[in-house]
Amino acid sequence: NEEALKVDLNWLGLTWDETFNQSDRFKVYDAAADKLRAMGLLYPCYETAEELDVKRKIAQSRGRPPVYDRAALSLTDAEKAKLEAEGRKPHWRFKLSGERVEWNDLVRGPQSIDTSSVSDPILIREDGSYLYTLPSVVDDVEAGITHVVRGEDHVTNSGAQIEIFLALGGKAPEMAHTPLLIGADGAALSKRIGSLSMGELRARGYEPMAICSHLAKLGTSDNIEARMSLEQLCEEFAFSKIGRAPARFDDNDLDALNAAIVHAMPFEAVRERLAAIDARAASEPFWLAVRENCTFVSDAKAWVEIIFGAPAPLVADEDKDFIAGAAAHLPAGDLTGESWSAWTNTLKTATGRKGRGLFMPLRKALTGLEHGPDMGAVLPLIGREKVLQRLG
Repeated sequence: NEEALKVDLNWLGLTWDETFNQSDRFKVYDAAADKLRAMGLLYPCYETAEELDVKRKIAQSRGRPPVYDRAALSLTDAEKAKLEAEGRKPHWRFKLSGERVEWNDLVRGPQSIDTSSVSDPILIREDGSYLYTLPSVVDDVEAGITHVVRGEDHVTNSGAQIEIFLALGGKAPEMAHTPLLIGADGAALSKRIGSLSMGELRARGYEPMAICSHLAKLGTSDNIEARMSLEQLCEEFAFSKIGRAPARFDDNDLDALNAAIVHAMPFEAVRERLAAIDARAASEPFWLAVRENCTFVSDAKAWVEIIFGAPAPLVADEDKDFIAGAAAHLPAGDLTGESWSAWTNTLKTATGRKGRGLFMPLRKALTGLEHGPDMGAVLPLIGREKVLQRLG
């Protein structure tokens, strides 16, 4: 719905100068329809959906394209009146010129649509409601829209819409028809569209700029890399970079972009979210220590438990004596960013251990993990008392 769209766009940082609702503009569309009728370019048709389907099947069985035969144009006023007396209400079609419509597409290059091979598009349904075609053209003309960017499945529609633009006295905008998105497996994304809604992606913890970066680079000749601002994406964008092959959307790419953005996020940008996770997480030293180990900001929660909680130590039998003796060499006083280096250097001299044989047993004893943030940053966060407790 409208409000959900606005929430999504605002979240992505895509704002607007003004909005309007097509439901408030029917009089404007009615005036445009009347103009087309007066020009002989909008004509009533009375076929039912079933009758049109029969016509299509007959044309196809005879090896002809299923193009509307314009039978309604030969109806007399008396025949129209008879059909309406029977309860039929007309739908209205735009009469295409039958000529070729050509434009230089910003993505696909020179395009040419033979309108004689296309059915006259229906602009108004039997109930009087408009399909999107006419309102979108009227709105674009009035708003001075300069570019229309949409999927390549609309190329044929564009040929018809360009004729409507010209018929209404407008100038057709620049057209750019982009390849459709497919999943990493080559299947259409429409099959999993629910999992890719902005609301779902937001709930899963993706950053707006990860999504914007992905969408701006997907299907282009640029590498898919994270950008921290829309301005930078705009500076780097060019229609000439968009390829013709279907663009593959891969969740793994989005995860990597999100991680890159999270790794660069300053503390002030995440302070409130960290506080919502755990009050202990709302400190700059904590965030700077763990952010490069987070794909999502919410991943910080796991590090709260590891640093401030009581993780189960991992101590191999062959390391028990080493870990038990390590406590005696812990630097005196409050632990700082230099304490880890000083401690391990002392232990290296005292035990002869070095490399992974020195660092890994300490990391596993203090965090219960074989990987994680720089221990130089983690050690002062754990604090002397808990370090000694974890060493046993």
